[in-house]
Amino acid sequence: MTNHPDEAEGVRLAKRVAAQAGCSRREAELLIENGAVRVDGQPAVLPQSRVHPHQQVEIEAGAKPTAVLPVTLLLHKPAGMPTSNAYRLLVAANHPDPERAGLRFLPRHAAGQRCMTPLEDGASGLVVFTQEFRIERKLHEDAGILESEVMVDVAGPVGPDVLARLDHPPARVSVGQRAEGHTGLRFAVKGLLPGQIDHACRRAGLRILSMRRIRLGRVPLAGLLPGQWRYLLPSERF
Repeated sequence: MTNHPDEAEGVRLAKRVAAQAGCSRREAELLIENGAVRVDGQPAVLPQSRVHPHQQVEIEAGAKPTAVLPVTLLLHKPAGMPTSNAYRLLVAANHPDPERAGLRFLPRHAAGQRCMTPLEDGASGLVVFTQEFRIERKLHEDAGILESEVMVDVAGPVGPDVLARLDHPPARVSVGQRAEGHTGLRFAVKGLLPGQIDHACRRAGLRILSMRRIRLGRVPLAGLLPGQWRYLLPSERF
C-alpha cells in the first residue's frame, strides 16, 4: 500500500499551523516568524519547513499574527574580515546577551540588514546594520558630523611633533598609552571614512599595528568580543 504524499514528505508548517489555529496561511506564517510555534518542543521559525503527522505542533497561547518589527544590530567586526562579509556573523550563536534588549532572536532580524558604517578590512570594532528606515536616514544624513572614537596602536614612540600633525580637524588625537615598542592613540573623528586614519598615520610616518572603533556618536561597542553582536536598545541614540 502506497503512503499518501503528505505522510511521506510531511506538510508545510504554515499549512499545519493555519489548520490548527483556524487562521489564514499568511497569519500562520507570521505566528511562525514571531517564534510563537514549537515542533516537538523546539522553536520553529521557518514557515516552509515540513512536519509529519506524528510530530507535535504547539502554538504559544495568546500569540498574535503580527509582522516582525525591524531592528538595528551592532556588530564587533573582527580585524581581517571585509565589512561586506560581516553580515554572516548575524546569527543567534554570536548574540551573547539575548535578554538585555528583551528581544528573542528571529531569522527575520538578520534578513535584509544594511551596513551603514563600514570599516576597512584590517580594522575591527563597531559597525551598524539596520532594517529601520529612521536609523538608515539618521546615519546617512548625519554621516559628515557623526563622531567615531577609534583606538589605534602604532609601532614605536609618538613625539609631540608627530601628534601635532595628527591632531587637527576633523580629528582630535591624544595618546592613550605608551609602552615599549608601541603607542596607543585615541582618534575622535567626525565623518570618518574607511582608510582615513590609515592615510593620516602613513603621512605622519607611523605604522599601524591595530585599529578598533569603540564608539559611534553616543553608542558604544559595550564590551562585545570580535564576532559578537547586540541589539540597539530603544534608549540608545546615535
